[in-house]
Formats: sequence, C-alpha cells, structure tokens
Amino acid sequence: MAFASLTDKLSEAFKKFRNKGKLTEADVKEGMREVKLALLEADVNFKVVKEFIKRVTERAVGADVLESLLPAQQIVKIVNEELITLMGGECSKLTISPKPPTVVMMVGLQGSGKTTHSAKLAAYYKKQGKNPLLVACDVYRPAAIDQLKVVGAKINVPVFDRGTQSPPLTAEEAVNYAKKNGYDMVFVDTAGRLHVDEVLMAELSSIKEKVDPTEIILVVDAMTGQDAVNVASSFNERLELTGVLLSKLDGDTRGGAALSVRHVTGKPIKFIGTGEKLDALEPFHPDRMASRILGMGDILTLIEKAEQEFDEKKAVELERKIRENTFTLTDYLEQFRQIKKMGSMEEIMAMLPGVKPGALKDAKIDERAMARTEAIILSMTEKEREHPNIINGSRRKRIAKGSGTTVEEVNRLMKQYEQMNKMMKQLTGGMMKKGKKGRMKIPFQF
Repeated sequence: MAFASLTDKLSEAFKKFRNKGKLTEADVKEGMREVKLALLEADVNFKVVKEFIKRVTERAVGADVLESLLPAQQIVKIVNEELITLMGGECSKLTISPKPPTVVMMVGLQGSGKTTHSAKLAAYYKKQGKNPLLVACDVYRPAAIDQLKVVGAKINVPVFDRGTQSPPLTAEEAVNYAKKNGYDMVFVDTAGRLHVDEVLMAELSSIKEKVDPTEIILVVDAMTGQDAVNVASSFNERLELTGVLLSKLDGDTRGGAALSVRHVTGKPIKFIGTGEKLDALEPFHPDRMASRILGMGDILTLIEKAEQEFDEKKAVELERKIRENTFTLTDYLEQFRQIKKMGSMEEIMAMLPGVKPGALKDAKIDERAMARTEAIILSMTEKEREHPNIINGSRRKRIAKGSGTTVEEVNRLMKQYEQMNKMMKQLTGGMMKKGKKGRMKIPFQF
C-alpha cells in the first residue's frame, strides 16, 4: 500500500518529540531533519520538501508549541495541516458543464491506465445518475479499442469508435453524437506514448481544439514517483490540464507523486485509482489522505464505502429485526456479503485509526474465511437458517460435510452468531431502557 514506508518513518520522527516533555528550537529542527529524510525517501520532489519543512519548522518553533504541555501532539497537528495544504486543501471533483455534454479528455503516457480509468470515471458518474459515453481515440496501441469496449460492456456504457480514423475527427463526431443522443458526459480515451514527444502533443492539441473539453485529466502512474511530476509538468505546459488522476495508488509505491503533483503543477488531484476493479476509484480528499499518511485512518471514506454498498431497504429491515431480536443466520450471511462488496479485509482495516498503511501486508488475513462462512450457511436448510436453535450435533455434522468444512468450523460460526445476537440484544435493550427514539444508523454491522 502507498505511503507504508513514509508512515513508518514519520512515526519514528515523531517519537523524538514524544520522548521529551518540553521542546527546544534545537529539538524541533532535529526532528524536522528526520521528517525531511522521510519525505525525500518517499520520492517527494526536493523543492516541495524544502518548502514544506520550512513552513512546518516556522510554525513548530512558535510559542504555542514550545510552551505547550503536549508539544508532540501540536507538531503532529501542524504536519497534518501542512500536508493537507500541500495536497490541495480540499476535494476537487470534475466540473460539470451547464450545457451538456461535459467532455472529459483523458491524457497520459502509455501504461498509465487511461483506458481503464476512463471506464472507472464513466462508471462513477453513471452511479450518480449521469448518462456517459466512452470514446475510443487510441488507434495506435494494439487492441486499445477492444479493451475499451470490454470495460465499457462491464459497466454497461457504450463506446463510440471509428476504427483507425483520425482521432481528432473521431472525437469531434463523438461529441456531436452525444448531443443528438442524450449523453451528458463524454470520456475521450486518447493515445499515449512511452515518453512525451511532439507527435503525441500535436495530436492531443488537435483533439482539444476540436472538442473544447470541459476537463483535461492527466492519468499518472503513482508508482513512477518523481517522474510523475516531470510528466505532469510537460503535459500541463502544452495542454493546460484541469486536474490529475493518480492510478495504482494501491501498489507498492512510495507516494511521492501524491505529495508533489499539486504543488509543482498547481493542478488538483481529482481522483485516485485504488485497485484493479472498475469500482476501485475514489475522489481525492487531501485531509483524508493526510490522515492515512499519519496513521490516523480514514473513517469517512470507510463510511462512504459502506453507504454505497449497503441497500437502504435491507438496512431498514435489518434494523427492525435487531429491534425485535429476530436476527437470523440468513441476515448474518447477508451482512457478510455486503462487507465483501466493500473490498478486502486488508483495505477495510487499513482505513481504521492506528492501522498504518501496509501494516497488514504480511499479516495472515484469511480472506477465504468469508467464503467458508457462506458455504456453511448455504449448506443449512431454510428452517435451520431461520431457527438456528434447532441445529444439534447431527445437523452440524451434515452441514460440515455439505460445506466441505469441519464440525469445529461450524461450531465456531454458531458461536460467533450467538455472540453477535447477544450483543445486539444488549444494545437494543439499553436503548429501550433509556427511552431513546429515532432511527438506529447502522452503516455496517461488523
């Protein structure tokens, strides 16, 4: 996971502050040297590091910190605030044109993930009620058009293509087609090269002139580190970018690009790619990213993921069952399935406070446990799922055999279910005693 090494090194640097009750200016400067090294090793642009350390140091040697009873916390607070500022301050999403369609031109080097992330963005805005159209303008990379059609089919978004026709002409025809057929967002997947060259830039400039895009989004591979900043600068000089999408931020990257791109180009990071799946895309929130970097988790994103995946009707029904103490194994299974939609346990756990990025990399999280739980419950009869109290020894043997598990695993599941049921009874019982009214908000239950 991105930032794992940076988070560890920053934690070590902050320990120098925590070990002292009072800080001197010399203590602050010594600690800042450690922070500086951590940022440089994370491949953050040198000029960015220099300015960042200067700002933090100036604030940290102020009276409010040096005379504070908890100076270490004050310094972490300052670093957090400056990281947020460095990455743009606030979330910046795509600008929606008041006169449809909104045309989004996707640019970047070959291999950065333009095609996949064009589809990801289309899927993201389709969920928000938009009617997107994908446009195939990469006529040079073998199978690029076919790839766009495949991912377009997966998200049920049509792809406009004209084969090997001139890309600027194809883009122009696509926008006219969108206007006539009610598509309110157009994502133009352009060609890339292995490096920035004049031929590539001339074609992209021509497409820009033909379609007058609302947004020009540069897709940057976060794993390229310092090079990502140089690429962003080159594209920005020629095309006047409106924003950046960082791909592969879930990989083993040092994260320097995320901390440098905004400062160097002046253009906001609008989205980040967090995995290979077509829904693995998040709006970029500088405050949440800073929180992740400092090992403070990202509860807001976790809640948003839960709210996106959990069915409102099912949530209301679950709430009723919890209140009436009629929570069954069928409901238990449904909760497992909802959680699986949110991502792997490693991804979910990494958003919790105190769990550092990458801390679970070597941990043995058994993702197959959920599959075994599902198999055990599905091996039960409907009556057993609705009335778990009837599941005796012989039934447990049959269920274990039918699910390809052991009686011990069936027993473990039953115990977990009983503990959860007991906890829910205590929760609802406590609320009834206190006379609390209103809706219980349950973004996720485990």
